[in-house]
Amino acid sequence: MSMYKIKKIQALTSILAIGVASHASAVSFNVGDYEASVYGYVRLNMAYDFDESIGGGAQNGLFPKLNDSGSTGEFNATANQSRIGVSIKKENGPKVVVEGDFYTGTMRLRHAYGEYKGLLAGQYWSNYNSFVASTPTLDFNGLVGVPGLQHREPQLRYTNGKFSVSIEDPRSGFNSANGAALKQSSPAFTARYESRANGGGVSFGALAKQNTHDNGVSDDSTFAYAVFGAGKVAIAENVSIQGSINYSDGANKYLYQSYADDAYLDASGSLQNITGYAGQLGATFKLDGGDRINLGVGMAKVDWDDAVADGIAVNSKSELNRNIIINYQWTPVKDVMFGVEVSNWYKEKVDGTDTSANRLMFAAQYNF
Repeated sequence: MSMYKIKKIQALTSILAIGVASHASAVSFNVGDYEASVYGYVRLNMAYDFDESIGGGAQNGLFPKLNDSGSTGEFNATANQSRIGVSIKKENGPKVVVEGDFYTGTMRLRHAYGEYKGLLAGQYWSNYNSFVASTPTLDFNGLVGVPGLQHREPQLRYTNGKFSVSIEDPRSGFNSANGAALKQSSPAFTARYESRANGGGVSFGALAKQNTHDNGVSDDSTFAYAVFGAGKVAIAENVSIQGSINYSDGANKYLYQSYADDAYLDASGSLQNITGYAGQLGATFKLDGGDRINLGVGMAKVDWDDAVADGIAVNSKSELNRNIIINYQWTPVKDVMFGVEVSNWYKEKVDGTDTSANRLMFAAQYNF
């Protein structure tokens, strides 16, 4: 290795260390042909659950915890949502990003990818996803039914202008009550078109994959797919309305916060897809100084009727998940946000029982 390259690496390492230690509001620098930045935020989330504690690792609401336990009045706080990332780009070369947070209590990998001339390889947001129609929430999970998979997936993606396609690690799941054995026999294939302009935008996505049951004795497969449409429109200078709809046939892990299985085995041992749909609608009111008021409602509904008719034990499964979220976000200075949020969470099971919970949340975020 040449002395020039050694000195360049030493300089990059030294500047990176100084930048992180100084806690600057923006850490960016150039070294030779490289543009680098360190980014992220420190985040405090506090939540008071009036009805029962349904908070996750970042005090985000979780429908699986909504079980009408009878316990009331619980307060919790965490800084687990805090994150840090490093982005390095070489002039006329590739861009590399590594980002993590502490959602699980220890460092968790969020993004790890390289990108060059439209070709992305690594872990990044699923291509079957869009933030065009997102309504800002303090809750880490946000509204039910936002378009697509709001997670990061290992993938190979190509983007050309407004159109992108990908091959991804699939999200799959089966009802295990009747002995279905999951096998990932194909990747998830996705395509998306997205356009933004004049404070609004539209996005359309499609996904296809294979559901496979194989327990070594019997096997069966089905074709699964999902589609979504999302849009945002500015109806006034400081007011926007955004919404989306998502349909799934056997790809319910991509039906955000439905917590539904993809398929089940019927009495003859054949694999049957489970269908579902989801949607959300929100509004954002921008105030002076970067402050904003956001409100939205989201829902996901799963059709378990065929599974019930085939005698599958799904009575405790969620048939309908819905939440309503209203928040106020205050930005006293650049890179600092305080917010307060109230939300209602509702779940109806296949057996007809339902339960709901109300939450109050406070958040403080310091960006760098």
